[in-house]
Amino acid sequence: MSIAEAEAVAGGGASERAPLLAVRDLKTHYETADGTLRAVDGVSFELRRGETLGLVGESGCGKSTLGKTLLRLIRPTAGEVRFAGEDLATLDDGRLRKLRPRLQMVFQDPFGSLNPRHTIGEILNGPLIVHGRGTKTERRARIAWMLDKVGLPPDAGGRYPHEFSGGQRQRIGVARALILNPDLVVCDEPVSALDLSIQAQILNLLAALKRELDLSYLFISHDLSVVRYFADRVLVMYLGRIVESGPHDVLWAKPRHPYTQALIAAAPDPSRRRQAAPIAGDLPSARAVPTGCRFHPRCPKATDLCAREEPPLRALGGAEVACHHADA
Repeated sequence: MSIAEAEAVAGGGASERAPLLAVRDLKTHYETADGTLRAVDGVSFELRRGETLGLVGESGCGKSTLGKTLLRLIRPTAGEVRFAGEDLATLDDGRLRKLRPRLQMVFQDPFGSLNPRHTIGEILNGPLIVHGRGTKTERRARIAWMLDKVGLPPDAGGRYPHEFSGGQRQRIGVARALILNPDLVVCDEPVSALDLSIQAQILNLLAALKRELDLSYLFISHDLSVVRYFADRVLVMYLGRIVESGPHDVLWAKPRHPYTQALIAAAPDPSRRRQAAPIAGDLPSARAVPTGCRFHPRCPKATDLCAREEPPLRALGGAEVACHHADA
């Protein structure tokens, strides 16, 4: 099968009105000697075709585990991940392998995620060979086209990862994720290891490729300033749960959850004379999740109700928020 034919088959048949990805009550738990670690603990959301959905929260809140669970790099404990009419959480290996080209990932570490023993051409050729895409000549042309799309010179294919800068290596990571023409790309902290000037270049590249190739992104980051620039909608995650979600402009104009408010206040802002104090306390262990609202031990608005009852996500002011006192 040629590369063009494979891409036509992969992209066809989906309803434009249906969400590209629909997640329902997804859980990823690990059994450890110290008890059950609830990395992802009942997450539900939808991602629309052509959308960039930001996922933010402190380190350790479960963001990366959620991203890997969505792609079945980690098997979920419970819940649904519906993509192209099928539940990825329960698919057998054969059917999952057929969907793999449509679901790709850009990893955080632009060096550790690339095989140092392979040339860039071999790194990009591997997925095409594994999924039976095109002849040798077609694959070579596809690799050259992809290198050009991510802003790398034609001779990059014959060189090794160590010969490139961090920003260039992340361009290679982007090229590898896009070589199979996916529908959805999970970007797991793709710019956090890069200098600020290089971060902007990679974000601009991802935005341009999204428009040109009709991509959808789940963009994971702890940096709210990056997500504000890049995402259409935002999910705020705390200790395995989504505590607030909505369009990025709504969340920034009027964040409802105290955790979202604290994250935004703590984000660097040159216009402020003084930066806000960090969020009080430490993120609790996912092995010992607090009763009631998970944020209540650190929340300045917490009451006895917050300690007793976990609030559900509810619609409020154009967003959704899980807080008993969000409208106070």
